Amino acid sequence: MKIAVIGTGYVGLSTGVVLSEIGHNVVCIDVDEQKIERLQNGISPIYEPGLEPLLTKNIKNGQLVFTSSHKIGLTDSEVIILAVGTPQQNDGSADLSYLIQAAKDLTPHLKNESIVMIKSTVPVGTNDFIKKLIAEHLPHNTSFSMVSNPEFLRQGSAIKDTLHPDRIIIGSTVQKAAVKIEEMYKPLNAPIIHTSIESAEMIKYASNAFLATKISFINEIANLCEVIGANVEDVARGMGLDKRIGEAFLQAGIGYGGSCFPKDTKALLHSANLHGQAFSQLHETIAVNNTQPLLLVKKATQRFTNLKGKKFALLGLSFKPETDDMREAPSIKIANVLVESGSRVIAYDPIATDNAKKVLKDSIEYATSINEAIKDADALFLVTEWNEFKQLDLSTVTELMKQPIIFDGRNCFKEDHIHACESIEYYPVGKKSIIK
Repeated sequence: MKIAVIGTGYVGLSTGVVLSEIGHNVVCIDVDEQKIERLQNGISPIYEPGLEPLLTKNIKNGQLVFTSSHKIGLTDSEVIILAVGTPQQNDGSADLSYLIQAAKDLTPHLKNESIVMIKSTVPVGTNDFIKKLIAEHLPHNTSFSMVSNPEFLRQGSAIKDTLHPDRIIIGSTVQKAAVKIEEMYKPLNAPIIHTSIESAEMIKYASNAFLATKISFINEIANLCEVIGANVEDVARGMGLDKRIGEAFLQAGIGYGGSCFPKDTKALLHSANLHGQAFSQLHETIAVNNTQPLLLVKKATQRFTNLKGKKFALLGLSFKPETDDMREAPSIKIANVLVESGSRVIAYDPIATDNAKKVLKDSIEYATSINEAIKDADALFLVTEWNEFKQLDLSTVTELMKQPIIFDGRNCFKEDHIHACESIEYYPVGKKSIIK
């Protein structure tokens, strides 16, 4: 099948690479010519495990092509996938300007019986709006169909999630178009659900909002556990074994970040408000997540009283491991508040340092190793659960730090490991602190 993908971010690039891998002829289009040039040379603009090997493989075998020309990219395309960004606006709503521009760009090259498929996360009603927009700008009478096909990728495992999806949602009012998209995805052998376009659009927002709510809920439970002396990991394990609840997304910590959960929860809340529907539960989910990253700073303030002049090591900058994405990363709030308090902050991340510098600039210092970051530090803030950090030899902490004090925002260490190191003070989330 001849497929065009407009947009080469996480979603567009992962989608294009995987569709080429399962045998389709894919052309990825992006207006950023420098990005296209890098991609043509097999260089991915994003860090994503497993992406570059498939990228270079399918470029070499001719299944995958990159271009900045819509005319070239859309020639003879049976399916046109829109996978451009829909970032958050100041009022919480989704910014559809990139999607609108992409729709206008494809219109002159649309062929009869083409399928325009929106994979970007969009509010309910967007597919209908884009369909009318395309129809208004068509230079001649052309028949086309719209399909809503939301993505459910996790950064850090986007290729795996695209190759092995839990489900594929196909929203369409045209059976012929829905069947063609099902055929396109057939090699993935995934469960396929056919819905209306509106339902497909809502499924994405509802899914992310529910998962975000689950995270905020367990973080509230964690905060309560600390007060009453319970262990949130035991509580989460006991909850998660209930099949009605499930164990996923019950890891207490310092909140969610990234490009999806913060943006999508706010967009859904904005949509609810727009239609006069109260959604107090989602409002609280967002409120809890806004304050949760500062939990570590609160613990540090209680421990030191005054943070001014202290040297703190920050391990982890990206919002989660296996990605260099800094969008809505808890590290940003933590670093900024520590700096405002007069602290000196030295951060280390295996991948995300370059992107962090764009956000935090020179307000903090950047180390090239764990040892460099923690040397002579008054305390260590563990912010992102990279394996490198979870496997940290705690004897190194006691040897290099001025004071071996750990504020663990991801509960990376087991209590017996901490107890084995006599001098370490340990402040986890939702569990008793270990103070010797």
